[in-house]
Amino acid sequence: MTASWIGCDWGTSNLRLWAMDAEGRVLEERQSENGMGRLQPGAFEAALLELASEFLPASGTMPVVICGMAGARQGWREAPYLPVPCTPAAHGAVHVPTADPRLSVHILPGLSQADPADVMRGEETQIAGVLREDPGFDGVLCLPGTHVKWARVAGGQVQGFATSMTGELFALLADQSVLRHSVGAGWNDDAFDAAVHDALADPAGWVSRLFPLRAEALLGDPAPGVARSRLSGGLIGAELAAMRGIWQDRPVGIVGADALSDLYARALRQEGTTVTRNDAREMTLSGLRTAHAALSEVTS
Repeated sequence: MTASWIGCDWGTSNLRLWAMDAEGRVLEERQSENGMGRLQPGAFEAALLELASEFLPASGTMPVVICGMAGARQGWREAPYLPVPCTPAAHGAVHVPTADPRLSVHILPGLSQADPADVMRGEETQIAGVLREDPGFDGVLCLPGTHVKWARVAGGQVQGFATSMTGELFALLADQSVLRHSVGAGWNDDAFDAAVHDALADPAGWVSRLFPLRAEALLGDPAPGVARSRLSGGLIGAELAAMRGIWQDRPVGIVGADALSDLYARALRQEGTTVTRNDAREMTLSGLRTAHAALSEVTS
């Protein structure tokens, strides 16, 4: 199998690697649990070689383009943030010296915003992927996850962005607060929709609706999934209320995992917003293709 270059998405928990041909098609995909959080800076090259060694040439070098947390301060080598507004995945990649001479590694930078202060690392590559597929996109990209990113995109650039810790808050409340005794499995669409509506109508009051989730479980017998759905809907509704100035009256593209993206799409459509969906894996690959092309121009 002859690869032309290698693309990597190096997250906190996992490393995903794709061997690519000269046309940017995936030849093979591999994954390991050697995420940034498990590695010391000196261990990154070995973790990469564990997945990539058979794709390396007998002589010459293999270009490797990496996005994500490998470029964090605690990662392989820090790739400084690029301030917005800017074009994602177009410049600023950091070359990483390696012991194996067959590797030519570049790590892509994240994006930063001074006021209000914010950063992203990894999501910018997915945004670049959306722009590769739709260069004229003018709207907002929502990237759900533990920390949800909302990016205003126009003119081929990220103009500004905001982060919500909704996913982390849900995990903390559902797994570590008193609500863990009430938030069980299952799902209820009606409960989710009602909670989104209530939080959007009264975002300042959504906190007061948290403890009743516990009290109702003690005093009655709620249907399975109601508490979980209401917690999720309340948090997402409050987030949408906080981000209303970004997404309202603009088309929204969602980039993320299906289950979580479904919830954001459902909530936004309740508000009459035009929503399109983008597969996170495909947008990451598309963004890596953009970065590889930009690096090829610089080095050619």
